[in-house]
Amino acid sequence: MDPVIIVGAGPVGLTLALALARQEVPSVVLDEGPGKDEQRLARTVVLNEDTAALLERLSGAPLSRIGFRWAGWRSMRRKQVMRQVRFGEADFKEPGIPPRDGAKAARGGHDAVVEGSADLPPLHIAQHVLTAALREAIAGERLVKIAVESRLDALEQEKSGVTAHTRGPKSTWWRGSYLVGCDGPRSTVRKLQDIRFPGRTAVERHAVAALRAELPWPGEALLHRMPPWRTAGPSGGEITARPLDEGLWRLDWLLPPGKDLVTPELLVARVRETLAGWTGGSTPPYDLLDTGVHTVHHRLARRWRVGRVFLAGDAAHLLGALGTQGLDEGLRDADNLAWKLALAWHHGPHETLLDSYQTERRAVVAARLRAADQVLPLLRGGKGLRSYVPGSGRGHDALLADGHLGRGALGAPGAYSDSPLMPPRAAAETPVDTLPGTQVVDVEVTAEDGTFVPLRDRLGRGALLVVLIAPGTGVWERKHWMSAGIMPRLAAAVSALPRPAELLVAEAYPGAAAHTVLLVRPDGYLVTALSGVRPADLYAAAEATLGGAKQQPETSDSDAATSAR
Repeated sequence: MDPVIIVGAGPVGLTLALALARQEVPSVVLDEGPGKDEQRLARTVVLNEDTAALLERLSGAPLSRIGFRWAGWRSMRRKQVMRQVRFGEADFKEPGIPPRDGAKAARGGHDAVVEGSADLPPLHIAQHVLTAALREAIAGERLVKIAVESRLDALEQEKSGVTAHTRGPKSTWWRGSYLVGCDGPRSTVRKLQDIRFPGRTAVERHAVAALRAELPWPGEALLHRMPPWRTAGPSGGEITARPLDEGLWRLDWLLPPGKDLVTPELLVARVRETLAGWTGGSTPPYDLLDTGVHTVHHRLARRWRVGRVFLAGDAAHLLGALGTQGLDEGLRDADNLAWKLALAWHHGPHETLLDSYQTERRAVVAARLRAADQVLPLLRGGKGLRSYVPGSGRGHDALLADGHLGRGALGAPGAYSDSPLMPPRAAAETPVDTLPGTQVVDVEVTAEDGTFVPLRDRLGRGALLVVLIAPGTGVWERKHWMSAGIMPRLAAAVSALPRPAELLVAEAYPGAAAHTVLLVRPDGYLVTALSGVRPADLYAAAEATLGGAKQQPETSDSDAATSAR
């Protein structure tokens, strides 16, 4: 069967290629560039726990070696520290903790809230470094071919596959089974398929600087709203400082509405003013390495699928305000689509399954955009609710912080609770702390070979995961309990599922009673939790997750083209 054609060699396209290769699906990545990204330290990405784990699993190397995990997070408003988070510590709250040395301004009339978090902190990494790591992983991958200096200019599809034409040093036709446009905001794939891309332009603008300096909060990211050295009002602004390795920082200044030119002189003035304000004196030594302007757009493609052609990443959506990261959602697109394409590639058309990619991912991104559009006027419009609701300013600070930290409506991964792949509720379904349609917790499990591994390590292999919660099994070798108790019956039920599944055992799972059975999708989302071994319910849930037994006929070329408009 022909490979999957991936248009675009950014992080999303390369991630999709690696994800497909892990499931034995070949791909061709059409890269319009020379095969190497421009080095821009002012262009960085922040990855939350799930997307960082995805990239580490696919690349085979800890990204912390090339990125930087924050030691903590702090939010300030004017001279006051509003909130601190210290990563790698047990949860606690201590009112009245003073800011650390360096935050010398008075805290005003409120105590800061200091939180300890055992969660992995966000990973901050320069985008060209991330892309280079993905290219290195692909270099040893036999199932991925990268075609450099290959710019797509024509695309045709029929019932049996897709044909793409590229121009460059060698004008070439490519034949593929499916094609995925990961070619960014100005996507050629989207334009060739005549898919509308409505939304808002320049929702926000930020001046950006990458510099080397010694700041008062080593290793901690900072959100500073209404700094006292800036004037009041929208132009008073908001500053975000995100640390990188080796004393490097990325600083972002929220710019006032309008299209005023951001000159080098203006940026240098902002840098000097900000560093002096944070250190409480004259501007400390610094080395300015890179600058730029980051413009936030909010757009959402009308269709993410037209027959055998799909959109992912910035080709399908643009978002990025309030700390939410567009790359995070693009990587989740790739993770969602990869296992569905792999199943269709290996086993034939699965239209319900392939359609669910658009249904699930578009709904999640649309909800994220709605949340940002509803909140932005309150946060940026001057007085907002603060005129009517006492203390709402503190709530706004918390909302912003959660967005930056990958939490809440503005930052947490979305849920697929309304997905067409969700099975009907079964009588044997039992509650756990993870809701169906949301990401599972990364607990330790025993794999089929008897090794102890994180649950996330077993994702992305194309197989469903069946996890039995069995306290006490961790002290015994697997060979002793595989033939005991309910295990033989459960193993038989797993082997009878409509597609291959892996049986895992966990000592515990949040909110789960002993002998609870979890069914998990290949991309790490919970399908259902059943009380005990229920072969019929397990089979029905697995069948629904795979799109059902009866497949719909493929969309015709004419129907697909019409529905894209």
